[in-house]
Amino acid sequence: QLTMSLNSSTLLNEGNAQGAKRNTECLESLLQSPSPIQDNPLQQLQLASQEVLEKAKRSGRSKCPRCNSSRMFYCYTCFVPVETVPTKEIPTVKLPLKIDIIKHPNETDGKSTAVHAKLLAPDDVTIYKYPCIPEYEEKRHEIALIFPGPNSVSVKDIAFHLQKYTKKSVCPSDDDCSREPLLKQAKIEPEAEKNPNECISSSRSEGTRLKKIIFIDSTWNQTNKIITDERLQGLLQIELKTRKTCFWRHQKGKPDTYLSTIEAIYYFLVDYHQEILKESYKGQYDNLLFFFSFMYTLIKDAKCCAGKE
Repeated sequence: QLTMSLNSSTLLNEGNAQGAKRNTECLESLLQSPSPIQDNPLQQLQLASQEVLEKAKRSGRSKCPRCNSSRMFYCYTCFVPVETVPTKEIPTVKLPLKIDIIKHPNETDGKSTAVHAKLLAPDDVTIYKYPCIPEYEEKRHEIALIFPGPNSVSVKDIAFHLQKYTKKSVCPSDDDCSREPLLKQAKIEPEAEKNPNECISSSRSEGTRLKKIIFIDSTWNQTNKIITDERLQGLLQIELKTRKTCFWRHQKGKPDTYLSTIEAIYYFLVDYHQEILKESYKGQYDNLLFFFSFMYTLIKDAKCCAGKE
């Protein structure tokens, strides 16, 4: 479940009837009292009030306002909160760049955390179901793909590597490079007295600015079909190596650095904010984990109650 292994579902999501019945008594006790947070690694997040989720938890499943399906918290097919979770009480996060999520057709909707991103950052996130994905070829100098591999680079090295992609896209041959059209077009203030070196530096900064990030929503074993798609070839690949997952559906045999999709999005943005934007992080994107952190606590408490931990 890496930047792609998104398998997040609510505790009461599409679980089988037998399993739900087995946990009924445990859940009933959890509904009556808040869970302890001392064992919650997500407790330091600066989140909006989750009281709306607490209320929805107590009232149980509700209808999706669009398809009328019975869901818990939100509808993972329509990307909207259920009737017991008013949209106005759900936080909205503004992202510094656009995000495309490519979802494997066999990925179970109810187990995916990708929908969290769409619910919480609706203006900046688009979810595509493979193979219906965009063409990225002409924009590869401003797009990166979050995916581990031998050619992946760290977040702090994005600007350097995108600059090389820009040169390739603008200068297919050495002769063409002498014109440097992108650098000339990118000048913001073409004043005669400006230092030429400053102009070039500023131009390159503009020309290599990242505008979109692509995430793959799939289990690790399903990613090969997507990552080898010709439409994704030639894109700069970024790998997140320093974070550990809190995901409750972590895939057996995979490193704990393989994150669920919403975790990967969140941690990438935190690193991007600090490493690329060079700004101090003050919780600007924490609410992307609004649903994730709530479910983490709910499921952890249920496991404890059931004697599994």
